[in-house]
Amino acid sequence: MVHDLNLSAKTRVRGGAASRQGVFVALFAALICVSSFWMVPFIPGIPIVLKNLVVVLAGVLLGRWRGAAAAALYLLAGLLGLPVFANAGGFAAFLSPSGGYLYGYVVAALVAGLIAGTPSIRDKKPSFCYGLRIVTALLAGFLVINVCGGLWLVILNGKSAAPQPAVGVFLGGIVPFIPADGIKFALAIPITFALRPLAARYINPGS
Repeated sequence: MVHDLNLSAKTRVRGGAASRQGVFVALFAALICVSSFWMVPFIPGIPIVLKNLVVVLAGVLLGRWRGAAAAALYLLAGLLGLPVFANAGGFAAFLSPSGGYLYGYVVAALVAGLIAGTPSIRDKKPSFCYGLRIVTALLAGFLVINVCGGLWLVILNGKSAAPQPAVGVFLGGIVPFIPADGIKFALAIPITFALRPLAARYINPGS
């Protein structure tokens, strides 16, 4: 009888944790959608957008699979025609020059979450190794998005009637965004240190 009660309690705990995790995935998907329209003029023609910042934060705050799920849910909303993309909507957005960055969101959240690891309550007392891991995860997340965007531009360039040098096209999809991404990277570090222990309380309470 006691064993059955303990098993029932553990089941309820797991069910509650799963529900909270689902809420956080949906919340971050919504934040990514909203952040698509947060733009601050920076370099002429290249504004600072917060979307990739939220995507990378989803990976380091929710963990690899939940972060990737949040990014995928955002892409699904856009694919279904909801106005969550800054430019074209629906499937056309994935074929546009900015499509590679969209593909990179899921990969970036996955990679950032994989490097950062699942949030733990023990993150309240960060060590040097922990800090290095978080910084690496954030840097990798931003880099993955830009690399995916650059590679997609190279693919489109190869299909054009007058293709340009591939290296120049690839770097053109990365270099202009480095200053803005550097600012967002700097902002992401204190945000991550502050919020990971809080996120752990809800999505990984037994840590």
